[in-house]
Amino acid sequence: MIKADPYAFAAIAAEQIVKGLGLTALPINPHTIAQAREIVVQGKPVEDKGCSGMLVRLGNDFAIAFATHLQNKGFENFSVAHELGHYFLPGHVEAVIQGEQGMHVSRAGFNSGDRYEAEADRFAAGLLMPRHLYFPAIEKAGSGLAAIEKLADLCRTSLHATAIRYTQCTRDPIAIIVSRGGIIDHCFMSEALKQLDGIDWLKKREGVPRNTATFAFNQVSTNIEHGVRLEEVSNIQHWFGGKRRIEISEDVVGLGRYGKTLTVLYDIDLPEPEDEEDEDNLIESWTPRFKR
Repeated sequence: MIKADPYAFAAIAAEQIVKGLGLTALPINPHTIAQAREIVVQGKPVEDKGCSGMLVRLGNDFAIAFATHLQNKGFENFSVAHELGHYFLPGHVEAVIQGEQGMHVSRAGFNSGDRYEAEADRFAAGLLMPRHLYFPAIEKAGSGLAAIEKLADLCRTSLHATAIRYTQCTRDPIAIIVSRGGIIDHCFMSEALKQLDGIDWLKKREGVPRNTATFAFNQVSTNIEHGVRLEEVSNIQHWFGGKRRIEISEDVVGLGRYGKTLTVLYDIDLPEPEDEEDEDNLIESWTPRFKR
């Protein structure tokens, strides 16, 4: 049984803001939304690393600072949207800033186990890629890494954030894995893939399976630094175990200054339930019976 998403409400709240502002086309500009609330937005110096953004409060006035050291406009947009999540979501300002004057430092990017950071990440995804605008875009984008790249260009979001949102919205069986070296940072699976019985879900800090193109790709550091991309054929058993040998496509790309690798697993031809039942019946019909 698939657990309900505890953070879905944050994305829905962001989508309602987009609709309320009458925004009807992608991309959504988080700077414009901040300005409408008289929130000052400013980039941090390139040499200033260590966090993705900050929300500053001085009484009833707010300001947002965002990281620029990755030189990635998509990441910067997500960082601003993340801070807007802290501003808009009920209870966030009081939870992350003590009193009426102070500052909260964020590390956006779907890595934090903190509830408020996770909610702000989901808010940012919903704000920049609202479902009512994102669904039609997905239908036209194609498949695999190429589709995610098209959507990232359209939404002006990072490949990382776009890939995660893609798994949350697509009807197709797909998984994205972000890894660093031989270790999995995190994995997101679409609802269609989660329905496949008998597979193991990849967990944070697990090793990247050694017999995959991603493992070999990560052994060469310049692949990540230079944003090299690779398109290979893999097998679902290599990644998720189980008894089914299902051929899948494995696209891999280095994320440059981000220091990580994005893997997209797709073209997964899931067996129909009735096909499995027919196979079991066929095996049963050919199993010899011996008298005792």
